[in-house]
Amino acid sequence: MLLGIVADLHANLEATQAILKKLDEIRPDRIICLGDLAGYNANPNEVIDLIRERDIACLMGNHDAAACGLEEPWFFNSHAQAAISWQAERLREDNRRWLRNLPPAIRLNGKFIGVHGALVSRDDYILDWLDAMRQMDALEESGVRICFFGHSHRASLFSEKGGVEITGQTITCQLHRNNRYFINPGSVGQPRDHDCRAAFGLFDTANLTFEFCRVEYDIEITAGKILACGLPAGLANRLAAGR
Repeated sequence: MLLGIVADLHANLEATQAILKKLDEIRPDRIICLGDLAGYNANPNEVIDLIRERDIACLMGNHDAAACGLEEPWFFNSHAQAAISWQAERLREDNRRWLRNLPPAIRLNGKFIGVHGALVSRDDYILDWLDAMRQMDALEESGVRICFFGHSHRASLFSEKGGVEITGQTITCQLHRNNRYFINPGSVGQPRDHDCRAAFGLFDTANLTFEFCRVEYDIEITAGKILACGLPAGLANRLAAGR
């Protein structure tokens, strides 16, 4: 089975459309979304609609929880808080209810698990190999050997026997059955690994390979929408920098 893995769309319609167009060409058997459809950019309803229309399996990210009113964005920076407040006022009620009903995790064929931030909390970051190793007990308790995660906005692969961060390129990694992994496909809507292109991943469950993929999109349109809405200029400027 070929799985498309996406994360951190963050209301970026142009990036989401570019990713979905590419995935339509590839035609994976299934697409999984690791959360955070809301936050940062100007099209929360439109992005949520696309995921709902395609019946893409999705879990709840921390920005989703804040946008739909389940949690307060106390720990968000000022730019993130401004975007969530703006979006919370504009979310359609059906999309608000849909976000509220998203699960905290997704299990794939009983062999893999998807979370937003980390296994223990969607608010926790896995930024490096040591962060990943701190999650190993939770991974063992989950009964699987591969965890897909988002939240950091960095395309990354960390293995129990040594980790590497993947940035700025398309690369295929061979996984091994006697190893354990934490894999982040990167962010669709706001990459932070110094590559401004929208990111996604392809996981081949039969051959145990994971491919990190990138797609260009019209950043100027997305940035222009942010400014037109009166959201912080920093949210627009960071898109082209990929940080």
